[in-house]
Amino acid sequence: MLGNYSSATEFYLLGFPGSEELHHILFATFFFFYLVTLMGNMVIIVIVCVDKRLQSPMYFFLGHLSVLEILITTAIIPVMLWGLLLPGMQRISLTACIAQLFLYLALGTMEFVLLGAMAVDRYVAVCNPLRYNIIMNSWTCNFVVIVSWVFGFLFQIWPVYATFQFTFCKSNLLDHFYCDRGQLLKLSCDDTLFTEFVLFLMAVFVIIGSLIPTIVSYTYIISTILKIPSASGRKKAFSTCASHFTFVIIGYGSCFFLYVKPKQTQAAEYNRVASLLVSVVTPFLNPLIFTLRNDKFIQAFRDGMKRCYKILKD
Repeated sequence: MLGNYSSATEFYLLGFPGSEELHHILFATFFFFYLVTLMGNMVIIVIVCVDKRLQSPMYFFLGHLSVLEILITTAIIPVMLWGLLLPGMQRISLTACIAQLFLYLALGTMEFVLLGAMAVDRYVAVCNPLRYNIIMNSWTCNFVVIVSWVFGFLFQIWPVYATFQFTFCKSNLLDHFYCDRGQLLKLSCDDTLFTEFVLFLMAVFVIIGSLIPTIVSYTYIISTILKIPSASGRKKAFSTCASHFTFVIIGYGSCFFLYVKPKQTQAAEYNRVASLLVSVVTPFLNPLIFTLRNDKFIQAFRDGMKRCYKILKD
C-alpha cells in the first residue's frame, strides 16, 4: 500500500483469484487459446498474401484484421500467462503499464474502423457488384487501412495521457490481469468523474461511429438479398457476408459491455470476464469464423498444404 499524497511508480497485478492448481489449469487453457490464435491468424495472413485467388478487398481487409488480432492478444496474453505462473503478485512498471494500455486501446480502435470498412465493402459487393472493382480499388483499400492505423494511434493518446495524470495514492494493487483503465481509476485519490464521462463519450464515438456504417450497410444488404428471386442466389449472397456479420456481433457485443458505460470503475470480476472476451475469446474465434464457412479460402489452404507437402517430399 502507498502512503497518502504519493503516486505509484509501479503496480502489482492481482490476476485471477483461486488456488495454484486453478492457475495451472487457466495457464494451460489460455496458452492453448493463444497458440491457436497465433497460428490461425498467421495462416490467414500467409494464405491471403500468396494465393492469387484471394487478392480481393475482402481478403485484404481480413489479412489486416488478423494482424490486429495477433497484436492485441500479444499485448495482453503473455503478461497474463506469466502472472499465472508466478506464486505471488505480478509487478509491472509504470512505463510498461502505460505502453500496454495504449497498445490495447489503439489496436482495438483500429479494429473497429476496419470492421466498419469491411461492412461497406460487403455492401458494395452485394448491392453494386458491377462497380465493385472500381469503388474498392487498391488505392481505396490502402487508404482505409492507413487511416485506421493512424486514427487508432492518435485517438488514444489523450485518453491514456489523461488516465496517468491522476495521482494513484490509494494503492498500487490492480485487481486485474493487465493494466485495465477502470481499475487504475479506482486507485486515484482525485475526482475522476469528468474524465470518466469524457472517456465514455469517446468510446461511444468509436464504437457507435463504426457501428453506424455497419448497420446501414447490412440494412441495404439484407434488402437486396431478399429481392433475389432464387434461393440459391440468396444463399450465395448471404454467404459472402455471414462471417463478417458473425464477427461483428461477437466483437461489438463484448466491447459494449467493457467500454460503453458511464462509470469506468466497474467491479473487477465484471471487467475480467469482459476483457477475456475481447482479448482472448474473440481473437481465438476470428480464424474459425472467417475460414470454416469460406469455400474459397479452404480450397486455397488445401492447395497451399499440397504445395508444401510436395516441396518437403522432394
